[in-house]
Amino acid sequence: MKTLLSILLLLSGTCAIAQDAPYKVVFDLTSKDPATHQAVVRQAKSILDMRPDAQLEVAIYSEAIPFVCKEKSTLKPELEALLKTGRISFKVCGETMKRKQVKPSDLIDGVSVVPDAIYEIISRQKEGWGYIKVAQ
Repeated sequence: MKTLLSILLLLSGTCAIAQDAPYKVVFDLTSKDPATHQAVVRQAKSILDMRPDAQLEVAIYSEAIPFVCKEKSTLKPELEALLKTGRISFKVCGETMKRKQVKPSDLIDGVSVVPDAIYEIISRQKEGWGYIKVAQ
C-alpha cells in the first residue's frame, strides 16, 4: 500500500510540474490549403484562450505564403486579431519569398520575415519550444 501511495504521489508531482512549464509552441506551416490555414488559426485561438501564458509562433514557408499576404489571405482579419494579442508571431521564410517573388510590403502588417524558416523552427526547438506540423 505504501508503494502504491508513493507512486501516485510521484506521478501527481510530475503532472503538476508539466502543467507549470512555460507553454511555447512553434507551428510549421507549408500548405497552400485554406483548410489547413483555418486549422492553425483555430488551434492558436484555442491555445491562447486556454493558456494566458502561451507564446506561439507560426513559421511559414513553401506553398503557405498566401496565408499571410494582404491580397491573398482568406483569414486576414483573424490574423490581425491574433497579432494584436502580442502572444503570437507569424514568421515568413525570406528564401521562400525570394523564390515566390513576394515583397515584405505584400505581407499583412505585423508579419515578420526571417532568413530561413526551417532554421527558425530548429532554433525554437533548441530553446525548448514544442513543435507542431500543421496538416489536415
